[in-house]
Amino acid sequence: MAWPPVLCAAGLVVGLLVAVAARYGYHRDELYFLRAGADPAWGYPDQPPLTPLLAHGVDLLLPGSLLALRTPSALLAGLTVVLAALTARELGGGRAAQAVAAASTAACSVVLVVGHLLSTTTADLALSALLVLLVARVLGGGSPRLLLVAGLVLGVGLQNKQLIGFVAVALGLGILLAGPRPLLRRPEPWAGAALALLLWAPNILWQAHHGWPQLQMAGAIRDDAAMGGREAFLPMQLVMLGPALAPLAAAGLTSLLRARRLRAYRSIGVAAVVLVGVHLALGGKPYYTAGVFAAVLAAGGVSAEAWLARARGLQRRRRGRLLGGAVAVTGVVGALLLLPVVPSAGPGCRPRCPPTRASRSGGRDWRGPWRRCGRASRPGGRPAAVLLTANYGEAGALDRYGRAHGLPRAFSPHVGYATWGPPSSAGPVVLVGFRDASFVARHFAGCVMAARVDNGVGVDNEEQGAPVHLCRATARPWAELWPQLAHLG
Repeated sequence: MAWPPVLCAAGLVVGLLVAVAARYGYHRDELYFLRAGADPAWGYPDQPPLTPLLAHGVDLLLPGSLLALRTPSALLAGLTVVLAALTARELGGGRAAQAVAAASTAACSVVLVVGHLLSTTTADLALSALLVLLVARVLGGGSPRLLLVAGLVLGVGLQNKQLIGFVAVALGLGILLAGPRPLLRRPEPWAGAALALLLWAPNILWQAHHGWPQLQMAGAIRDDAAMGGREAFLPMQLVMLGPALAPLAAAGLTSLLRARRLRAYRSIGVAAVVLVGVHLALGGKPYYTAGVFAAVLAAGGVSAEAWLARARGLQRRRRGRLLGGAVAVTGVVGALLLLPVVPSAGPGCRPRCPPTRASRSGGRDWRGPWRRCGRASRPGGRPAAVLLTANYGEAGALDRYGRAHGLPRAFSPHVGYATWGPPSSAGPVVLVGFRDASFVARHFAGCVMAARVDNGVGVDNEEQGAPVHLCRATARPWAELWPQLAHLG
């Protein structure tokens, strides 16, 4: 095992992610996870419970620390790098193959992005890579009992995000199509599947009890063209890898599907193709395929090692520099474009802020809402105002920062927040983020626009400029109104 270069690559990515972890403030999803974890359940309309519980646990230990909240993601990104190298070793790769697999995975754009934020995708990436490694070990001659461990990994992963289930099914189809089929006649894969199902059962029962909202959420995601829809699905695979790594990934996938020396692992290549095809057909988001990236890059490392071995002297050095340059360019450009390595404040940030900045609520810096909401929530003798937001990110920001301004808890009809309502107060309402004037007039009475959200750093995101309305009351009782307001999209 080539531990020095592998641990160096993993250490570099962990160090970089930890160094920038506290910049730019919370992502809207992180605020939502913090609120969801504070209301523990076996599931939520849009996800299983593992990541929200992790967020809440970290926040209990070190309240308000972004560095603490995001450190698990950085460590999981480093683990994914190590797992890619271990997979390359399992595929027969030597030290060079392992080093290339580790370095390319560390530089991979999707690893950098999800390693920076606490998200369900971060753990899904690492657990999927571990699942594929265990299956590869069995395919390479390891004990089939490892499939029981794979079932444990799958069950834990399903309590984090259901995407790992697609990886598991794709691997099963890959074995069915490309072999070794006798493996499917053994008890171990089915015992592993039963173990995974047992671990996943509490979330399944929660979903069933609440009318399978996750299926409705999948439909909402399918209709959402925020990442370009089906037309952009395949090009986005290159973006998530980093375009300079595309030849390495293509070589890895081709070798899994065609190379004689990797014949035993052909089902993994078939699984990767199946996974892309299924998510493309179902209208999934492009990053849903990222669970097999580590394996494909590991196979790419094996191919690169053979490519380097076929050259001699100057040609070999040139090939090495070309490969190293592709990895370095991918990592540097990805870090500059996707991570918060530039200042977060001031007009100079606008053209250079990474895309993830647009999803930061900037809640700490909101100007109008704090003053207006605080005044409305302490109206002096009247019932306390209800704070209602258009989406979970705004509600999460109000819940996170509002306490310092004396605000009550926020309500929202969006995803998980919808299950924590309706409000009980029949008094005035402060609306944050509802831009449709006809919607406001239809459901609320006596409304005036009192302010607009300003994130304070000039970043144009979904919250910037959103109106803040002060309303005398709801048009109908909350019990009647809430089912009409609740939505997943």
